[in-house]
Parts: sequence; C-alpha cells; structure tokens
Amino acid sequence: MDDFTGAAQVAQLRRTVTRKGRRTVEIVCLITSADARTAPPELLAAWVQSHWEIENRLHWVRDVPFDEDRSQVRTGNAPQVMGGLRNIAITLLRLQGHQNSAAALRHHARGTDRPVNLFLSA
Repeated sequence: MDDFTGAAQVAQLRRTVTRKGRRTVEIVCLITSADARTAPPELLAAWVQSHWEIENRLHWVRDVPFDEDRSQVRTGNAPQVMGGLRNIAITLLRLQGHQNSAAALRHHARGTDRPVNLFLSA
C-alpha cells in the first residue's frame, strides 16, 4: 500500500458486459480513501454508476459523434475553446429535445439555417 498513501479500502467490482452479442465478465479494482463504514458496497456501486453516467452523457458524445479524438487542434487555447464549443452544441441539442447526438448533428448538417436557428432559439 506504499504506492497508495491514504488508501483505506480496496474493493473488487465484477460486471457483465455484452459487446457484439458476446458476454464477458470484467473485474475492476477500486481504491478509495473512504473506509468501509463511510463507503459501504452500495455507495461504492453508486459512485461507479455515476462515473459511467458522466462518461456516457458527455465524454462519449464528444469522442464519437464529434470525433474529438482525431481533432488536429492542439496548440494554445484552441483545444479548450473547441471543447467548450462542443459542450455548448451538445447542450443546445439536448435543450431542443434531441436524445441522439449523432442523428441531431446529421439533421442540422442538412440545412444551413438549422444550426443558426438552434443557437438563436436557446
């Protein structure tokens, strides 16, 4: 535990994942400074679930429909600015009721007035 100063609890999480029709079991180790009284198994599970909720609601959308990982913008403040603009676009699409970001982006790409109207209607 020398490498994990402050660690009070180690837990193992097993989850069943289905990808392309194939089921596998993943085992994940969790390390936390919260002891077992402060963070019982139910709370640890809630923390993991909330992490994936954030990952799925924002990071995945930025990575896949916006293809952020292949962005050529790498210098100065430009990466942060572009990330902020992507977040604004995601927020505006969600406020307009779009659940599927990829479909919403395709919809707005088909009409030059649609992105402007989206922005002005917010």
